[in-house]
Amino acid sequence: MVTDPIADFLTRIRNAQMAGHRIVEIPASNLKKRITEILYDKGYILKYKFEEDNKQGIIKIALKYDPSTKQPAIQSLERVSRPGLRQYAKPADFIRVKNGLGVAILSTSKGVMTDKEAKSQNVGGEVLCYIY
Repeated sequence: MVTDPIADFLTRIRNAQMAGHRIVEIPASNLKKRITEILYDKGYILKYKFEEDNKQGIIKIALKYDPSTKQPAIQSLERVSRPGLRQYAKPADFIRVKNGLGVAILSTSKGVMTDKEAKSQNVGGEVLCYIY
């Protein structure tokens, strides 16, 4: 049993990139599906597919690498809020990830979104992770 599914999600992606895998399979949940969609929209992954099985489903993610240097598109995946210490932020308190080049993913009352979307809608929430 995994106590922190978001940390498990990020660790599976991080480990697959360090091993040079093209595809990683992750057990699905609605929160993980939304984070995957954000990663795709921001250009950090090539593509993704949600597959249904008789249980909770699987997310298949095709990882993105630089064609010339073979470096992964995601340089860092950092879990911010965790079960033992939740981190919340108001729109005025959002920090710039990698001086604006990275993305913070938040869980808000209006759903899971990036820090820029949350700031434009003027909603705060739990800071799930930083990605750059």
